[in-house]
Amino acid sequence: MADTCLGLKSLVHLFQYFWREGSCKSVLTGWLSSASVPGSAVAMVYGMREGESVEECGCLSSHGELGLSWSWGWASAGSSILAEFGTLHLEFVHLSEVSGNPTYKEKVMNIRKFLNKIEKPHGLYPNFLSPVSGNWVQHHVSIGGLGDSFYEYLIKSYLMSAKKDEEAKKMYYDALEAIETNLVQKSPGGLTYIAEWRGGILDHKMGHLACFSGGMIAIGAADGELQKRKHYMDLAAEITHTCHESYARSDTKLGPEAFRFDGGAEATATRLSDRYYILRPEVVESYMYMWRLTHDPKYREWGWEAIQALEKYCRVDAGFSGIRDVYSTTPNYDNMQQSFFLAETLKYLYLLFSDDDLLPLEDWIFNTEAHPLPVVRHSCMQGENKTHQRQKH
Repeated sequence: MADTCLGLKSLVHLFQYFWREGSCKSVLTGWLSSASVPGSAVAMVYGMREGESVEECGCLSSHGELGLSWSWGWASAGSSILAEFGTLHLEFVHLSEVSGNPTYKEKVMNIRKFLNKIEKPHGLYPNFLSPVSGNWVQHHVSIGGLGDSFYEYLIKSYLMSAKKDEEAKKMYYDALEAIETNLVQKSPGGLTYIAEWRGGILDHKMGHLACFSGGMIAIGAADGELQKRKHYMDLAAEITHTCHESYARSDTKLGPEAFRFDGGAEATATRLSDRYYILRPEVVESYMYMWRLTHDPKYREWGWEAIQALEKYCRVDAGFSGIRDVYSTTPNYDNMQQSFFLAETLKYLYLLFSDDDLLPLEDWIFNTEAHPLPVVRHSCMQGENKTHQRQKH
């Protein structure tokens, strides 16, 4: 059996463990964010034992070209998932920056280089890859669950590098071109959406998780080819509008887990299993980015609609709860307040109504769980590392 990211016998889900609960004996992304606040970076450097390797820390495999993660049995015969092994780059690059240890960056660069050279169907990245053979296991492509954060980490890696990471930039725009060519669709009613792709057959469904893509395309628009920049902003606005429609067309004004564009449906859930809302952040995340980049007041108006709906239908005595049917005004609570509600949903709403100089986008990059990481400007980081070395001695 091949080495796995968290150990051969670990059944801990990488995404949950690494981004929500913690890794390397602590909450790594939370540490990285707090370590980015002036005066606190030393805590990150000493968060791992002196001389401890990335393998001893338990984060990445020491063997093979691609130290992929173990996933649940349902993940297509134990395959690794694109949104897991492809969503490590920001954190490990920053870990190398604050620790002065290049090993972490080298590990995730190996993953990227492998993905860059592997053959991709129509330029698309399928969601499942075998950690044993290094081949795609299924040709299921989704910008929502299983694939989503891989794409945002490409453009965010470029931006976090102060726009020096040309490999990430090229991979992102190549992927975006493939997505536009193969997945972006227009409904009969004029709504732009990103369908899923299953072995060449389109599934005209868009998940709530895919609604982050409006914000992703927006933050990358200004660095695309000159003649495409306005097009990218228009596309970002259209996708964000579609995701807002999934909220506006429900009785609670909250969006379903997935919505469809077939059988006469437009931006509505047609299956009972898709009608729930679990306090997800992706729609308001795109509102925040679109507001920051355009200052169109409708994005704040839409955000305020979401806040009012959350208060009316999800507020409970102990906090907030997901609801099982967004098309019913009598809430049926699931009695769970997801961790991402505090980390992402409320944070993005707060930033939506804050001044632009609070965590400005030119200085900060938000990882997939909305932890802010600083744009890497090497002259600054070199000065900080010298300070750390003097404090260490």
